[in-house]
Amino acid sequence: MEHNYEWGLEKKPANYTSLTPLEFINRAADVYPNKLAIVHGNIRRTWKETYLRSLKLASAFKKHGVNKGDTVAVMLPNIPAMIEVHFAIPFCGAVLNALNIRLDPDSISFMLQHGEAKVILVDREFSSVIAQAILRMEHPPLVVDVDDTQYTGPGNPIGSIEYEAFINKGDESFTGDQPLMNGMRYL
Repeated sequence: MEHNYEWGLEKKPANYTSLTPLEFINRAADVYPNKLAIVHGNIRRTWKETYLRSLKLASAFKKHGVNKGDTVAVMLPNIPAMIEVHFAIPFCGAVLNALNIRLDPDSISFMLQHGEAKVILVDREFSSVIAQAILRMEHPPLVVDVDDTQYTGPGNPIGSIEYEAFINKGDESFTGDQPLMNGMRYL
């Protein structure tokens, strides 16, 4: 038996849409382009800026050979780069493997190999454990260093490219494997 509050509320375009991460950022950039999305230290980014940087990052992943179904791993704290990868990786059809910061090098090495990570983004706070994990790998992924300006503790870059330089290899007009959301593209 249907509950009183469910009567007449069958799923229809007027009252239901799935909210995927891509649907969320597309809509936020379209409806609230100038509202703040990210505040981190001196960094202030709007939803449109976050959307465009995520597309640019997705494009950079594609240019590096990350394709639909490939894995991109991250070992990042809750910083702007972590927000951007949560959108960029699905934008290029890849799979996000957010590694647990409490894991040991053997576990991380296993996860990177098992998931066949093509790229790993690493905050220097976690560079020591990632460097040890990568030494155990026969075919290590591209390592992208992320430098959190708010982190003042130990850690050194271990990658072959820095995050902002990696993003700058991308194109913000990238559309890639972005699926249509409800039959339309935003922006």
